[in-house]
Amino acid sequence: MSATYSEQAPAKINLFLHVTGKRDDGYHLLESLVCFTATGDVLSGECRDDGAINLTITGPMSASLVLDDTRDNLVVRAARLLQDESGTALGADLVLDKRLPVASGIGGGSADAAAAIRLLCDMWQLDLDQKALARISLTLGADVPVCLHGKTCLMSGIGEELTDLPDLPEIPMVLINPGKAVSTPEIFKTREDEGFSISGLWDIEREFSSGASLADALSDCGNDLTLAATSILPEICDVLNALAREEGCLLARMSGSGATCFGIYDTKEQAEKAANAIASQHVDWWISPTQTLCEQTRELSNIGASFPD
Repeated sequence: MSATYSEQAPAKINLFLHVTGKRDDGYHLLESLVCFTATGDVLSGECRDDGAINLTITGPMSASLVLDDTRDNLVVRAARLLQDESGTALGADLVLDKRLPVASGIGGGSADAAAAIRLLCDMWQLDLDQKALARISLTLGADVPVCLHGKTCLMSGIGEELTDLPDLPEIPMVLINPGKAVSTPEIFKTREDEGFSISGLWDIEREFSSGASLADALSDCGNDLTLAATSILPEICDVLNALAREEGCLLARMSGSGATCFGIYDTKEQAEKAANAIASQHVDWWISPTQTLCEQTRELSNIGASFPD
């Protein structure tokens, strides 16, 4: 019987996201403080010796994906790129337990692709250098390199420049998605006439001991995509307002291009209480009380992730 491999695909949170410019080829330049949480998808698989790549998608967030052609899924595309790069004749039967909402600004598909790269490099015993993996990951999408990196960092350029930062402690959070997707290209098109932020404002050596100290530092930053995103999907404002109204919320902000937003808290009890209160009023929202991942707690444990059937 073939061994089963498993990899976690934690949600990526853009604690701030600044648009700092635009290249001649149309790609926008970004600067973002990125961390990861204890809520995420899980990818597992077994090795095949015939080169075939099969993907089965399960889990509470699978409904919008199961009817799609899996050949277009980022997990399968990552597997094919690894086969091409390494020349391996091996394949895999993969199962994606989809727990994160799709197209939601927290790197779900990108995290899945990164998990596929890690899992298959282990399963197939590939000896690819970091340069090759970086090239493959960026080919799959701007967020895949940072998800492959998987640690708190400053992301810049078009997503390929990663600067390691001091690890964050376990900071309680609540993640909320209103159950609707927004188009990232449409958001960038909508904000076309807006200016650019200045880069290099974040102190890359600064350390934080609590949610309060992090939230205080983040108050000087923002998410430059919020105005465009809320003009397209006003429900994002409802989510931000719901988070901000709950006791203990130190900062409420949209992640990535939305529509998922996060609230920062000082204690897990505050986060769980806020999540429960909001869930009682918005039964159709995806709500997950969670915390940031740090080196000591890299093992993923989905706490409180929920979404209506």
